[in-house]
Amino acid sequence: MDLFSMSMENNLKKTAPLAQRMRPRNLQEFAGQEHILAPGKYLYRVIKSKILPSMIFYGPPGVGKTTLAEIIADMSSKNFHRLSAVTSNLKELREVLEECQRDLELSARGSILFLDEIHRFNKTQQDALLPYVEKGIVILIGATTENPYFEVNKALLSRCKIINLKELGKEDLIKILNTALEDKDRGLGRYQVEIDESAKEFLISRSSGDGRYLLNSLELAVLSTDKSEDGTIKIGIDDLKNSFEDRKLSYDKQGNDHYNIISAFIKSMRGSDPDAALIYLATMLESGEDPKFILRRMIIFASEDIGNANPQALQVAVDAFRAFEIVGMPEGRLILGHACTYLSSSPKSNASYLAINKAIQAVLEKTFTIPAHIRDPRDPATDKDLRKDYKYPHDYPGAYVDQVYMPDEFAGRKFYEPKDQGQEVIISEYLKKLNK
Repeated sequence: MDLFSMSMENNLKKTAPLAQRMRPRNLQEFAGQEHILAPGKYLYRVIKSKILPSMIFYGPPGVGKTTLAEIIADMSSKNFHRLSAVTSNLKELREVLEECQRDLELSARGSILFLDEIHRFNKTQQDALLPYVEKGIVILIGATTENPYFEVNKALLSRCKIINLKELGKEDLIKILNTALEDKDRGLGRYQVEIDESAKEFLISRSSGDGRYLLNSLELAVLSTDKSEDGTIKIGIDDLKNSFEDRKLSYDKQGNDHYNIISAFIKSMRGSDPDAALIYLATMLESGEDPKFILRRMIIFASEDIGNANPQALQVAVDAFRAFEIVGMPEGRLILGHACTYLSSSPKSNASYLAINKAIQAVLEKTFTIPAHIRDPRDPATDKDLRKDYKYPHDYPGAYVDQVYMPDEFAGRKFYEPKDQGQEVIISEYLKKLNK
């Protein structure tokens, strides 16, 4: 390292953001991820053995993906190269890969290539990694906040271990917070900060498992709050509230969040919890999800999960879609909320859904013959006398007459079995009455 680089490193220790200065330097300082790093767990064993596979760290922001890669490189005594898929191109990637190959030719240390935001690389860029990863010339550690099964091509994915990193828990965030407040060299220890317990609880809750967000918000609160007469900096909830930037909701319309949120939305409506359904609906709307996608799912839901327990539900869902086309956003949110609460609060039955699926399965299993008396009377292949056997129900009391409609091949089979819910109670009683 030359003098200029050393000077920059020393300056960064003083001027870099708190989250950067407080990066853990070893596993003892690292907070969270006990499910993979606790003694005996998978990644702990990998690091201890120094037999490193290529890996992709998948998890939300601020949980230590980059830091963990640096610690692994340090503990394994390997060369460490870092690239960001946001700013690096194919030429730069190939240069680093060739450097890693030269490192291996000159020494047995080997190299780790840390590739941040790996999901931002296109297929050609990801393919360039394949021969180097496959031959073991480089150990790839990719980091992504997006589901790698959607964003990383299969060939590269098959050569990497997927390591799931979780949001930091409350105890993890407390450890990070207290360390930053006490550390006089890298942290805020020299500022004599006093932060009451309620403010700590608020800070931890507002950080939503993101250690970087916690530290950056804390630093802003401390540096922007005047000292009290006794020389201490007292931090309360109001100081913290004014030190938070608005957080963008975590939601990727093409990735994992999209599927998780819509799944939670449907299951909340199915479980008749309108309040939970509204939370997921609001998340989708505020994150830019297409409202028509949501409305189409509500139309499907009205038939699949409510059905004849409340036949009006389908009409409400369809009307909501049409009304939204007329109104649009932002007022369209009222229409979606209306439909969401109605569907969530309706009695539920999936009897129609089960019935059509069973019927489809039945006709796929065997061929059948339509009873002659209910065939098209214009069909010349049908005996005229048999066609005359058809009984017109409206000519009989109650518009019902006992006759065979089911093909012989499915005689006795029941596909639609109304449930004891809502309108299907009446339907069930009516069908039982007819079958007496």
